[in-house]
Amino acid sequence: MMQADDMILISVDDHICEPADMFTAHVPDAYEDRAPRVDTDTHGNQQWRYGEALGRNLGLNAVAGKPPEMFNVNPSTYAEMRPGCYDVDERVRDMSAGGQLAGLNFPNWPGFAGQVLSEGPDRAVNLVMIQAYNDWHVDQWCAAHPGRFIPCGIVPLWDADLAAAEVRRLAAKGVRAITFSENPAALGVPSIHSGFWNPLFSACSDEGVVLCCHIGSSSKGMNTSIDAPESVPMTLSPVSTMYTLADLLWADIWHRFPALKFSLSEGDIGWIPYLLQRADHVQRRHHGWTAHEFPEGMTTASDVFRQHILCCFIEDPVGVAMLDRFDLDNVMWESDFPHSDSSWPRAPETLAAMFAGVSDDTVERITHLNAMTHFGFDPFSVRARKRCSAAALRAEAADVDTTTPVGRAPDETDREFFRALSTRALRARTNRS
Repeated sequence: MMQADDMILISVDDHICEPADMFTAHVPDAYEDRAPRVDTDTHGNQQWRYGEALGRNLGLNAVAGKPPEMFNVNPSTYAEMRPGCYDVDERVRDMSAGGQLAGLNFPNWPGFAGQVLSEGPDRAVNLVMIQAYNDWHVDQWCAAHPGRFIPCGIVPLWDADLAAAEVRRLAAKGVRAITFSENPAALGVPSIHSGFWNPLFSACSDEGVVLCCHIGSSSKGMNTSIDAPESVPMTLSPVSTMYTLADLLWADIWHRFPALKFSLSEGDIGWIPYLLQRADHVQRRHHGWTAHEFPEGMTTASDVFRQHILCCFIEDPVGVAMLDRFDLDNVMWESDFPHSDSSWPRAPETLAAMFAGVSDDTVERITHLNAMTHFGFDPFSVRARKRCSAAALRAEAADVDTTTPVGRAPDETDREFFRALSTRALRARTNRS
């Protein structure tokens, strides 16, 4: 059985709470006055703004190192987070202290699909800021510590040709991942069924770039009613990933882009075998009138999943118990640092217990080899493999205090913030009706 100390961990889902000076070196002088900025209000709260628009939360759920009674959904200053949330050097030290070799980092304040930077009124300015974000992320954040980050870009969401061009620009920098909305239609742009995204899908297919769909990247939460307790949408958060997978299983894009791959981020995997069973049942029983045709060589929705869809989990013993129902080359691990679902800094121990009885070969595929393959990432070319284990990394960061003494206890402002997030779509539907 794989021991915790021997694990090599690469996460395919972490998050950056972007530093306030991130645009300084990457926005052309002519656009400097229109760059996103962090403002401080009269109460001392900090928030990103892009023009007149508020960005997403400064440090959404960035509670790494805090006990659960100090988890605040809505940190309002950098001082309420540990520096590893926004400082790349401290992030790497935190990763090492948690036994984690590398990670793919999603954006935070621009939205998990970068959507805030596509929503400004001047699209020429939007494109400048998207490219500036990507250049900061690739050339500054990721490049600061080679072999420790899988770069992940954002693309314009109003023009698929521009999105394709940005994918090709990023691919020239070695980027093999972009973040893409779990449900573009919810952002007011065409769905994946529309044909609108064909130029983007073509570019990703040509360049070997994976489209990563993170829960919450449609700017809406999952909820049953406006007055449902907060634990309801928290429990239902993977449902948005179920919607995404269902869309992908029945999309007609696979005929045109046989090399295309999507990754489902932060939705866990234990529910996937049932959804595939249901989808295969739908094809058997209803194909006569749905008239759905799979690409040549595929006869079921499960075939589409195995060939085109990657998935991952943080802690999912149900999913681990059903690994025989997956293509093990497509399952990966995620940390979700610095959010409250993360198992940092005890991920190696958590995984060792969960993987009891699982072969070392399978553990290595899930914990790092699959991520290296799908994202064209080779940390061993930078760092000797024997220095990549959890034990070796922790020895390098033995002075890191993994507790976070700053911050505040949660209060009604956190609940109000979360209710607003999780009921946004419900309120919109209520107002339309």
